[in-house]
Amino acid sequence: MSDMNNNNTTENQNIVTETQETVNTEVVETVDAEAFNLEDEALSKLESVEDVEETAEVKKAPSKEKTSVKKTKKSKKKEEEEEVYHKPIIKRRKPNRSIAGDIFLYLFLLIVAVIMFFPIVYAVESALKPLDELFKFPPRIFAQNPTLDNFSDLFVTLGKSWVSFSRYLFNTVFITGVGTAGHLIVASMAAFVLAKYDFPGGKTFFKLVTVAMMFTGYVTGIPNYIIMSKLHMIDTYWAIIIPAFAFPMGLFLMKQFMEGLPTSLIEAAKIDGATEWTVFSKIVMPNVKPAWLTLIIFSVQALWNNKASTVIYSEEMKTLPFAMQQIQAGGIARTGEAAAVLVVLMIVPIAIFIFSESQILETMASSGLKD
Repeated sequence: MSDMNNNNTTENQNIVTETQETVNTEVVETVDAEAFNLEDEALSKLESVEDVEETAEVKKAPSKEKTSVKKTKKSKKKEEEEEVYHKPIIKRRKPNRSIAGDIFLYLFLLIVAVIMFFPIVYAVESALKPLDELFKFPPRIFAQNPTLDNFSDLFVTLGKSWVSFSRYLFNTVFITGVGTAGHLIVASMAAFVLAKYDFPGGKTFFKLVTVAMMFTGYVTGIPNYIIMSKLHMIDTYWAIIIPAFAFPMGLFLMKQFMEGLPTSLIEAAKIDGATEWTVFSKIVMPNVKPAWLTLIIFSVQALWNNKASTVIYSEEMKTLPFAMQQIQAGGIARTGEAAAVLVVLMIVPIAIFIFSESQILETMASSGLKD
């Protein structure tokens, strides 16, 4: 019986162990299956996260591009503003011509420059020629044996007259200087009033000035003589100087130029306490420098070459052009002196024109105001 019981217990133990092993294997298999499922879920979640990140990057990319575009636009605007601030005074336009067109243009300008410069060269060379070369035919442009005898003979001839050359020169310089300065002051002040102030009759007066520009000196010569005789100024310097003050071209030029000057600039100066004379002398005149430099050129050219033979009769008050005209009328023997006279008369206007032209170009390039 004991043996039978032992056998039964061993069998029961075997059965228990077998059941435990089956249970363990089943538990292991279920755990492995659950782990596998968890791995699959984790991998799917990772894939979904990666997809979300990719879409987010795709969505963020255009925003980054937009921000970069905005930054580039801002930088471009800053660069444009800096370029505008540092913009050169004179804009150089890129030509759209071909090389052949450029060559043709420069050749044309060269020809025009030679044509315009030729009379000056010929006059100077004629003054340097001896008398035998002046009558050669065909005439030659350049002097073969240049000499200054014509200038020395000119001063000898003038020295023999009872009025010296220095007196003629002083008369001309005095009339030209005072007439130009007075014309500049009168024309600029009148133009300032006409351009920046409204008063009864202002427009009518300016129309009369415009009409007066149509008349030449030959037409106004008789009225000027009558007025000067009534004022007892005949045979004086003022018979030439005072009519020069009323030269209509200067008033017209200054008025048209001052109209482009901003009125706000003048009003701001008055608010700051500036007087009318301060506004005129320190604000208006510096900003219209090209206009009054051009006026100086015209006035000097008109007065320097004025013979004044109709209003001045005394020899000691004659001008240099009148004395030179008398020398030119001396005949063939004074042909060389006449050529020297021409050079002496054209030196001053040409020098003033060259100086004023450079100043005009510089001022026009560096100035300019807008409302």
